[in-house]
Amino acid sequence: MTATQGDLASLSRFIFRAPSWYSSLGFALVIAALAGVAAFDSRFVLEDAWQGIFFIGVPTVVASGLTPYVDQRLGGQLTPNRASLLALVCELLVVGVLVVAGAIAVLSARFGQGFVFDALLAALAAVFALRLLVVMAVSHRSPLRASVPASIQTAAGGALLFVYSGTVRFLEIGGPLARSYLSRPEVAPEELLVVVPSDFLLLAGMCVFYAAAVTLFVAVIDRPWKQSMGISVLDFVRGFVGHIAEGSRELEDFFEQIGEEAVVPVTVLSFRGSDGEKARFVLPMIHPGPMGDIGGGNLPEQVARQADGLAFPPHATAGHDFNLVTAREVETLLDAADRAMDRLEYHDDATESVRVTEGEATLLAQAFGDDAFMTATYSPGFADDVEYAVGLSAKAEARQGGLSDVMLADAHNCNNGLAGEDLGHVVPGSKRSFDMIEGARLAGDALAGADRHSLSLGVAWDRTPWEPIDGIGPLGIRVAVTEVADQRTAYVLVDGNNMEPGLRDSLVATLERQVDHAEVLTTDTHIVNTVEASNQVGENLDVEALRAQVVDLVEAATADLEPVEAGMATERAEVTVFGNDRTEALASHANAMVQMGGALAGAFILAVTAVSVILFFLT
Repeated sequence: MTATQGDLASLSRFIFRAPSWYSSLGFALVIAALAGVAAFDSRFVLEDAWQGIFFIGVPTVVASGLTPYVDQRLGGQLTPNRASLLALVCELLVVGVLVVAGAIAVLSARFGQGFVFDALLAALAAVFALRLLVVMAVSHRSPLRASVPASIQTAAGGALLFVYSGTVRFLEIGGPLARSYLSRPEVAPEELLVVVPSDFLLLAGMCVFYAAAVTLFVAVIDRPWKQSMGISVLDFVRGFVGHIAEGSRELEDFFEQIGEEAVVPVTVLSFRGSDGEKARFVLPMIHPGPMGDIGGGNLPEQVARQADGLAFPPHATAGHDFNLVTAREVETLLDAADRAMDRLEYHDDATESVRVTEGEATLLAQAFGDDAFMTATYSPGFADDVEYAVGLSAKAEARQGGLSDVMLADAHNCNNGLAGEDLGHVVPGSKRSFDMIEGARLAGDALAGADRHSLSLGVAWDRTPWEPIDGIGPLGIRVAVTEVADQRTAYVLVDGNNMEPGLRDSLVATLERQVDHAEVLTTDTHIVNTVEASNQVGENLDVEALRAQVVDLVEAATADLEPVEAGMATERAEVTVFGNDRTEALASHANAMVQMGGALAGAFILAVTAVSVILFFLT
């Protein structure tokens, strides 16, 4: 992962699930009641609260109920949960503006009730602008079509002002019946009696002006995306909001637009004991991202569900360009794993494991029959993902000595988070890439000519008490211990995304008091990155408790040793991934949008606020 991709990954901290519509409405009514107590001055507190609910809460309720219906009738996709959350945010905007305006009116004799009402008009127009932006992003690109559902909350608030301020008394329309229903100032707070018909013309004009500003803002932000990537930023926002509010797959639909077809190997290493499959290592050469459960973010758990024995899904040599665009693509990989299982030929012999160090790369390798499992680490150096091309080259080099097939895993077990410009990505042409390729060749040569002996295997796992917020995914910690000619090797797989510097070395040193060789790997699951972009193993949990857990599991796996057979096979799968350089381009555009978009939005807000103030002085 590059620094730019790290910034994009950090957007995952904004991912959450919107509350149910009734929760949003309940909170909105409570806020409206409190605002009524603060704003109105009747004889009873409960009456103030009721007026707040009526004049502030009712437009929120109307917008929450009507917006999804109207939007969906126009072909949109706003749901009740999304609409209620949006209505609540807009109510908070109105209340916030009124509180500030009221405080200014109290502290300054130059400003009175008229100033507070002018602020209310500006807040209602701002509500329309905010809703227009969100509806354009979520449902409709057309500002004209989006303005219909976007105007509901402002229109509802304006309608209440019209009726309860007695504005109709200024107009030469209607008879007694119309005046009875359209003019009710006698039951309204006296603060509303300052309203005149021209105020509604001003509100309409401000809404048109704000809508034009929103449309221009979107066009400016959208232009770089359309020019360089041929897609709209609204598609990205639509998918992101959909995932936030409903946990939908709309963000995957966006990723699918930018994706490219790729052919990836899926390698399976299965161990079979007297009672059937005992363990299964599955390694698709894709990256389990981009974040959360989007795309292949939850791939390790899905692989684990497929296996009959205890599943071990280590991290492949692939970076973010090989993120799956949708979770549907995972099924394609699992189908390829099934085909590989059907082709397995089991052997009951294996070599002792060998450890090879070349430059910064250290590989632990062991052959099972004519096939080999290898895992590579750059610890104690910091490293993140190994590029797809580097992994393919290393596998090919490892087979030069005579091995039939190789499963090469990136141990992914030492990094310094998102610090620095270079986050340790191992790219083609780098010294580190040649360290891995040469190390794989040396390991392959050593295994190809090594003696074979009977093989025993023991496994153990624990879900652990830790959760994704602690940096541990649902697979917990899994251990496989092999025994060949009295040599024992422990493979420890932690369901997490990389490890804190030094932790891998410390754990390996501890374990090699129990066994001859050991390696600690992570799955690189991105489930843990719904919390924050980094969240490495050891960052948010007790390291000593982790060490004790790993030691206990290695002891349990050693006690579980029994003779087994092993078989390896590889199939290819055609999937849609982000594609070469698309991750970097997307990250650059998204980061620029976040950084520059905030400043641009601030400039637009200042401009429209200044024009609004001028309008108030002129009218």
